[in-house]
Amino acid sequence: MTDSLIDRRDLEFQLYEVMNTEALTERERFSEHSKDTFDAVIETADKMAKEKFANHNSAADKDEPKFVNGQVEMLPDVKQAFDAYAEAGFLAGRYDYDLGGMQLPESVMAACNGFFTAANPGTAGYPFLTTAAANLIRVFGNDEQKAKFLPNMLSGRYSGTMALTEPHAGSSLADIRTSATPTDDGHYLIKGAKIYISGGEQSITENIVHMVLAKIKGAPAGVKGISLFIVPKFHVDENGNPGEHNGVSLAGLIHKLGYRGTTSTALSFGDDAPCHGYLVGEPHQGLKYMFQMMNEARIGVGFGAAVIGYRGYMHSLEYAKDRLQGRKASEKNPESPQVPIIDHADVRRMLLAQKAYSEGGLALCLYGARLMDDQHTHPDEQKRMEAGKLLDLLTPVIKAWPSEYGPKANDLAIQVYGGAGYTREYPVEQCWRDNRLNPIHEGTNGIQALDLLGRKIWQDQSHGLQLLMQEMQTDLQAATTDRCQQWALSLSETLQQAVKVTQSLGKSLMGGEVDKTLANASCYLHLFGHIIVAWMWLRQANAAANALASANSDSERNFYQGKLQAAQYFFHWELPTVAQDLVLLRNQDDTCLNMKADWF
Repeated sequence: MTDSLIDRRDLEFQLYEVMNTEALTERERFSEHSKDTFDAVIETADKMAKEKFANHNSAADKDEPKFVNGQVEMLPDVKQAFDAYAEAGFLAGRYDYDLGGMQLPESVMAACNGFFTAANPGTAGYPFLTTAAANLIRVFGNDEQKAKFLPNMLSGRYSGTMALTEPHAGSSLADIRTSATPTDDGHYLIKGAKIYISGGEQSITENIVHMVLAKIKGAPAGVKGISLFIVPKFHVDENGNPGEHNGVSLAGLIHKLGYRGTTSTALSFGDDAPCHGYLVGEPHQGLKYMFQMMNEARIGVGFGAAVIGYRGYMHSLEYAKDRLQGRKASEKNPESPQVPIIDHADVRRMLLAQKAYSEGGLALCLYGARLMDDQHTHPDEQKRMEAGKLLDLLTPVIKAWPSEYGPKANDLAIQVYGGAGYTREYPVEQCWRDNRLNPIHEGTNGIQALDLLGRKIWQDQSHGLQLLMQEMQTDLQAATTDRCQQWALSLSETLQQAVKVTQSLGKSLMGGEVDKTLANASCYLHLFGHIIVAWMWLRQANAAANALASANSDSERNFYQGKLQAAQYFFHWELPTVAQDLVLLRNQDDTCLNMKADWF
């Protein structure tokens, strides 16, 4: 069985031949790095992911965490993996040298974390949440909060979570009821309940730092009254050491379809003891602050969906090459040797779809990581601003597209295996179960659709959309070979139709037809996402076509030809599916909007 999590040749191609990641070393922040250091840390991540994370992926799925006497019991392998990750410096990989970090680009850190998530999504969830929570404190916390929590979180002594969802409110954060009452001692008393809190309790770290949304008494209604608090599981002294229990209690564990290695918890705050919370930043600005962590998490969710899809693809590709079954349709002799199932065209169809989804999703997420690098480190202030606008626009797509098509890739991987794929003796069914969470958490894909069409497209007079069109035009013009020119023409024509539909929808929104216009937001997200991923495939095809002429080995020629054929698949089989979205959006179809609850 393959131990390949992500095709290293593909990752190298995407990082260096498509995105020119090596050029980041010319920037001051990354000046002590080189392609060699990037490759070394990626090699370390790949090796550690296989040895420390993949080794207990199946076991953690079968023997999920248990709630025993108010505590969580879990496999010791999970802590061993988390500690190894922290000791290798990955928790602080993106952070400054003076914080114990490696000052690695987001592009490289994303690639590294892709191996860990592909190897074991459940265990990888703990460091993922911890780094995101730490970054929230780094940006918005005061000096005392940073001193108390950051060193311990970045060293792996403490972990972090985000506590947003409440039982009665779900995704509607405007309706949260968790309260925060100020005291004379400078802290707040937190009272309430949260649910579906990933990593909310575990037996890995000495302390858990919850980033909690709550409302201060007298706060404005809705999201404008939300504040953000640091709520540690244990009180922390001046030196950052954990002390007495802080009144955060585990109410129960939630048992999931997949992603079982990451605890999903129901937490109560202030029920069995006073619960102290520490205000982050200004009162009533909590949602604005939390959006930094949420957006990081959304990009991480998209990346996770892409790489879990990728791992399933790697498994089914190997299986298809080894599994002998049947003969070609043209072979009439029943005694002739059986052929590997990869020789059957329909199996190749399923493998091509997986390749298109997983490698296209990986390209999209790496592009998002590069935008993060440009937003923070590009020497040109204008370019930093533009990268930020592009990232803001594309975040719903980076979250939603891979999280829809990653599970579809896993579904196809099961189909390639046939009956074996449906059994727990083979790994692809777990890939699908793990991946099925990704369209749901960190804002369902329906919410991402509303965010894209209802808000992101129109921000700053659609400046982000204009920047996106300019970026795409560069790659459309770079398509010089016959095949790439055909695909560029197809993308350009689809883009023109999408622009007209967008303009029409904008007029409807301005005219007050909000419900009608947003009723088919999911169609717009599909249209927009497919256009963006087609662009990602054109970028890859341009690079592959240019490199093919000078390829000096069969393996390299095969790699580039594979890229071009997968691009052809996307342009011939996938991009045309947006025709239905265009029709529904153009007509502002009211089928779903006008359906009545009583008619079901």
